[in-house]
Amino acid sequence: MKVFWNSFITGPLLGVFWALIVATAVAVLLSFVTGAAFRPGLSGCLILGALAGLAALEIRAGWMLVAGLSALAVALSYTGISPIHVSGDADLGAHLMAGIGFALALGWPMSVILHGCPRGPLTRHEWEEAVIRFLTGFGYIFFTAAVAIPFYVMVMTSLKTQGELIANPLDFTIDLSRGWELFRSYDELFRNFNFGSYLWTSFYISILTVLITLAFSIPGAYAVARLRFKGQKALSRSILLIYMVPMIVLALPIYIAFSMTGLRNSIAGIVMIYPVTTIPVALYMLQGYFRGLPAEVEEAGLMDGLSRLQVIWKITLPLSLPALASVSLYVFMIAWNEFLLAFMLLDDPSKFTLTRGIASLNSSEIPRQHLMAGAVIATVPVMALFLGLEKFMTRGLTAGSVKG
Repeated sequence: MKVFWNSFITGPLLGVFWALIVATAVAVLLSFVTGAAFRPGLSGCLILGALAGLAALEIRAGWMLVAGLSALAVALSYTGISPIHVSGDADLGAHLMAGIGFALALGWPMSVILHGCPRGPLTRHEWEEAVIRFLTGFGYIFFTAAVAIPFYVMVMTSLKTQGELIANPLDFTIDLSRGWELFRSYDELFRNFNFGSYLWTSFYISILTVLITLAFSIPGAYAVARLRFKGQKALSRSILLIYMVPMIVLALPIYIAFSMTGLRNSIAGIVMIYPVTTIPVALYMLQGYFRGLPAEVEEAGLMDGLSRLQVIWKITLPLSLPALASVSLYVFMIAWNEFLLAFMLLDDPSKFTLTRGIASLNSSEIPRQHLMAGAVIATVPVMALFLGLEKFMTRGLTAGSVKG
């Protein structure tokens, strides 16, 4: 391993690997955006990647490195050793986008990855720091692509016409000259497919699930965290045991029981069964937070004459707002995105949840862009909710991790 503890070896190696990663990412991005054919080139990535790894040790200014790599990448894009191969009928703009985009994604990150690395031998700390920066950058690109590419394809498909999809289903560019006509599939979903009803049903079912879950999980988590009773530790450890049984195993018993009791194909049945899947995780999250709260504050309230319920209402819950917000958001997302139980228990289209309604669009008789538009409608609200309340969720998930 020590043979790699040299910047003249580590730099080119990391540069080659990084060049292959960014060439693939840039080629995919440009193909989606422009509709032209771009693909990464192995030989060009090997040459420019190794060169960038060496140059980053000498040129500490990132913009200078990017400028030099841009000129080389654009020039090589006309040859067989290009880092990103461009289709033969592409114009100068395509070559410039490929070359400059590759250089930006290669030069500046390499100067960051190799920042602080001296020329020649490296200490173990310097080598590991460079490798960790490389792996961190790779993780950002990989997971961003894993989320962004499907979402981009989904959105672009929803904005197309049936004729455009038939002509070229792999063309993910859109014609902006169509104006508001781009959103025709969304308009038809609400006018012809009762999608407004699906949205409202999913919304109030999710809200009811959150309220029921909190009503049961708050006292349960408080009891496990604060009260002393026989079997407390066993109960605390067994809260999440329900997740050891896959929901698909419980599907048939639930279907039979709900059919016999008349709860199948009813909103009441859905509202009853959803909290069963969310209460255990809410209990687990809240008990950890309650244990992290200082018990002295509650004891002071008891000494001042408050009952246990008053202590929970006036002291514990106000201090637990970050945890309650994160649990509520998590439970809302579970209920909003739940599909298996809704698909199994609901048959009446007037009672469909959003996920069940989207499944009904998966038919050869319904244009594909309507299915994609429905998926966008289901994704955007919960995404916006998560991004808006992300700070509360992060704070709530970590607040109980350290006591005191």
